[in-house]
Amino acid sequence: MTTGMAVRQEISLHKRIPRRHFRQLQGPDARALFYRQPEPFDDLADREILAMALGATLYVPATRADLTATILRRADRGVCSMVIDLEDAVADHEVEFAKLQTVRTLDELAARPDPSPMLFVRVRDADTVPELLDRLSAGAQVLTGFVFPKFDSASAPKYLAALDAAGARTGRPLYGMPVLESAALVHRQTRDSELTQIAACLAEYRERILAVRIGATDMCATFGIRRDRDLTIYDVRVIADVIADIVNYFGRADDTGFVITGPVWEYFADHERMFRPLLRTAPFEESDAVPFRSYLVSRDLDGLLREITLDRANGIQGKTVIHPSHVAAVHALSVVTHEEYSDALDILQVEVGGVAASGYRNKMNEMRPHRSWARTTLTRARVFGVAKKGVSFVDLLSALVTV
Repeated sequence: MTTGMAVRQEISLHKRIPRRHFRQLQGPDARALFYRQPEPFDDLADREILAMALGATLYVPATRADLTATILRRADRGVCSMVIDLEDAVADHEVEFAKLQTVRTLDELAARPDPSPMLFVRVRDADTVPELLDRLSAGAQVLTGFVFPKFDSASAPKYLAALDAAGARTGRPLYGMPVLESAALVHRQTRDSELTQIAACLAEYRERILAVRIGATDMCATFGIRRDRDLTIYDVRVIADVIADIVNYFGRADDTGFVITGPVWEYFADHERMFRPLLRTAPFEESDAVPFRSYLVSRDLDGLLREITLDRANGIQGKTVIHPSHVAAVHALSVVTHEEYSDALDILQVEVGGVAASGYRNKMNEMRPHRSWARTTLTRARVFGVAKKGVSFVDLLSALVTV
């Protein structure tokens, strides 16, 4: 690293304001909702904190004319991770313009003190990584890492070598997020071999991998499928089977796993419904928010909320999003409930095994089997906070939508 670049790095890191989830909720609003406030974090935080903090990762085309302003606006509205997309969102004839725009935007953001999201660039190939660094000046210091699309056993070595070289070149942590979506991984005959080889590659670069992302849209394309907005990805069985195997290989709680993020939800406008909405009325009646439920259903957000819940049940944290309206839903359901927090503390306070009734007196906590869950829950509590007793996701979501 040159002396000039080192000086720019020191200045850039010194003046940047740490990020924090729910920064848009201030004063009495935040105090009424949170038992424990979300903690601030920056790019130098532990990898497990950054991975959990991804939350709703919003993709934006690199060709967008107002890219810098868009990123700052989204950050002000609560987005804490964004991907500048040079791949599927960019037509072939616009790739060079997209690269120039990406470099200009990162350099512009580096000159501002505003808290920007964690920023990643989704490259088309491994060669784009050093190419962008050649063009960047101070902008390299606001770059959190790269997203590697169509990541498979053939492309993995070159992608990961480029990532390693980029981190050494900038002198700061740069992370990779491989997207698992290739046909070799989807096809049943080749899946186990492909996952085994990918797992071996990622293990070698473990400290540089922030999260493993699932690309369900490309997976569906393998079978000529496009899922309907009335269904979750878990209703598409051939894709649900792939997701289960990805979690089996990469989501283990034995220090070999990674944070796995959920696939994108594609819909954001109302339509004529074939099936009943996926949201029960009762939670909204309890919060005097029945009209708000109607709004969520009209925007197809009931399906998104259902899918986020199923993501979490299947060991997946965070989600790829393509529309700003999806961010609040992901983040509201990422807040740790008071009951979860109470259970996690009880479990981790006991060093030996055994079983005890939950402090809420509605379940049994098994101290050894639930320990990994408890650790993950407390990490999520640091990043997204803990809701006050009696505060539900309806309260959190309605506050985020109306703020």
